[in-house]
Amino acid sequence: MSIRIIILSLLTLVSACKNAGTDAERTVVARAGDRMLYLDQIPSNLVISGLNETDSISAIQSYIRRWARKELLALRAEQNLTAEYKAEVNRQLDEMRNNLLIYQYQQQMIIQKMDTVVSESEMQDYYVGNLNTFTLTSNIVKALLIKMPAETPDLDKVRRLYKSSQTEDIHELEDYCLQFAIRYDDFDDEWITFTQLLMEVPLESDRQEEWLTRNSSAEMKDDHYVYFIVVREYRLRNSTAPFEYIRGQVKTIILNNRRNDFLQKLEDGIYSEAVRSSTLQIY
Repeated sequence: MSIRIIILSLLTLVSACKNAGTDAERTVVARAGDRMLYLDQIPSNLVISGLNETDSISAIQSYIRRWARKELLALRAEQNLTAEYKAEVNRQLDEMRNNLLIYQYQQQMIIQKMDTVVSESEMQDYYVGNLNTFTLTSNIVKALLIKMPAETPDLDKVRRLYKSSQTEDIHELEDYCLQFAIRYDDFDDEWITFTQLLMEVPLESDRQEEWLTRNSSAEMKDDHYVYFIVVREYRLRNSTAPFEYIRGQVKTIILNNRRNDFLQKLEDGIYSEAVRSSTLQIY
């Protein structure tokens, strides 16, 4: 079959099901020994609408050559491998097949039967019972970040309001920043790393812990912007991580532990059932 005919045939197969019918009904486009490459095995995306015929021919020829090289090498290996090596290949194939079957079955059972709901109280209890395992590796903060153009009018208003914790001042600052600010990020309810905050402002500090213990706010500027930050809370590295910061991690740990227990019980149950029914006999 010519490459041009293959291209035309592939275009008609783009929306068709692959491997339909028996091998006798399929169109062979290449043969390596007793191994066949069928037309429906050539990826239809090699023939892209709008691609010229020359490029399509080149892509298909390249695919067929790669297939042929791989199959011929496999044939030569099969013909020349010693019985010992062939036995090792078969052993690995059997092990891989078993592992794939086991994995797919486990996933099916997890989806069908494992409880994946983790309550807030369960997470809190696990956190409290394992505090020594939740140690911070970074300094973290709850902070306010404001970025204003340098020519913003009445920046003194921001200077007066941004450190305040009064509700009316906060609302006034929010209204003002909605009009003029490039960035207004209030991380008051979210822990972030101090490094993440420093990436947003022209402040360099090789001694983060010292800066955090000595400062709760700062005003900075560059050629175009003025920056204001307020650190409302902080936790230093090597201290215990707050629950809110590692809540997702705690949930993942609980689910992983539950998954391991579920799979162990599944395996134990299958083993016990096999012993009772004499499916398993150890001599």
